[in-house]
Amino acid sequence: MGYRLPNLNWLRAFECAARLRSFTAAAEELNLTQAAVSHQIRSLESMFGVQLFIRRSRTLDLTDMGKAYLPSVRGAIEELAFSTQGLFGPPTRNTVTVRAPISLGVLWLAPRLKRFRRQYPGIDVRVVSEIWADSITDRDVDVDIRLGSGAWAGYRAQRLADESIVPVCAPGARETIRSVADLKDREMVHILGFEDHWAKCFSNAGLDYDPALVGLSVDTTLAAVEIVAADGGVALILKRFAVDLSRAGRVAIPIPLEIQLDQAHHMLVPAADVRLSADVDRFKTWLSSVYE
Repeated sequence: MGYRLPNLNWLRAFECAARLRSFTAAAEELNLTQAAVSHQIRSLESMFGVQLFIRRSRTLDLTDMGKAYLPSVRGAIEELAFSTQGLFGPPTRNTVTVRAPISLGVLWLAPRLKRFRRQYPGIDVRVVSEIWADSITDRDVDVDIRLGSGAWAGYRAQRLADESIVPVCAPGARETIRSVADLKDREMVHILGFEDHWAKCFSNAGLDYDPALVGLSVDTTLAAVEIVAADGGVALILKRFAVDLSRAGRVAIPIPLEIQLDQAHHMLVPAADVRLSADVDRFKTWLSSVYE
């Protein structure tokens, strides 16, 4: 009996685009051009005579038919992958997918990955952050790094290190700041999600704090660093970021003020993840050793 089966590459493009909600992101993962992925999806839709995606300006949504078809496609691809690996062995190269907050990934982890690659040249590392919602699912992450108390349902959390914050300013402004009180004379940058940092800073120095003094608010430490480096104000950021940035001459730590946080970065892995490999364990061990 003959089967009406579509091209496997079309199915891989469909599954990847459906998971990432983006032809561009799918093209990057599949090492294809965006045009090639779009063409494969159109070929699949033409074969069935139905639309599988609702194209929007910045994202994709599945149609009802696309939603109905996706589980079968995903299951078939996974079954084929598991069967292939079981019979013929794993691929020669392995990839460890690490999810980290964008500021930690850019300012701290990325500059240190060359050490891991020198030690383990046969292991590729993929670092992702949740810039776009639904860009990656939990099941696709091998190691998850998060800032918090250490309690996340469904995960085993390993505390990496305690964290503290310090004030930073532009290198040229360092001489004008000799005390906590001097910070009020400059534009104070607030990082959303860390509402109490400025309050703690002034409270520890015995000074009153007026939230109205904060005129700039950003949603990432990365943005705060760029404002500070351009001499646009002062900010409170993690000491581990500030030390590296100070050594690079991008910012300065004007006064010896350090405030301990009641949160820490943790390394998470799913509590019952049977997919953990020796390569993931190697990355976890390495990360623990370099996270000082």
